[in-house]
Amino acid sequence: MDDDQLAEELRLAIGRLVRTVRAADTLPSGEAAVLGYLDRGGPLTTADIAHQWGVSHQSTARAVKDLLAQGFLRAEAHPSDGRKLLLHLTPAGSDRLAAERRRRADWLGTAIAEALAPDEREVLAKTLPLLSRLDAHLKGK
Repeated sequence: MDDDQLAEELRLAIGRLVRTVRAADTLPSGEAAVLGYLDRGGPLTTADIAHQWGVSHQSTARAVKDLLAQGFLRAEAHPSDGRKLLLHLTPAGSDRLAAERRRRADWLGTAIAEALAPDEREVLAKTLPLLSRLDAHLKGK
């Protein structure tokens, strides 16, 4: 298999796996994405999240509005630009995101244990640093 074929097969396999795992989510994908960005990046504006996520400000604003209503986020005036709001995860938002992540990991972990032999699990574990390096390389471009 040449590099182009490998790249396409990898893209397809990862895409299918991500979609399958997301199908088990109980939190809407937009809300999960906003919570995840705030968890990883700390307080951000709606525009910051939209830019990082690669979606419109309006799409992000809808998810933010729902999360604020549920008490998963809190907003405060931006320290350098009072026209903007800085969004923070609340403890309830952190707990909700952690529960969603645990659910995904448990579901995927069960599938790994049931579908893969021990030697296959070792091979899978050895690919994780390679995937991380590819991700870092692509982000650097």
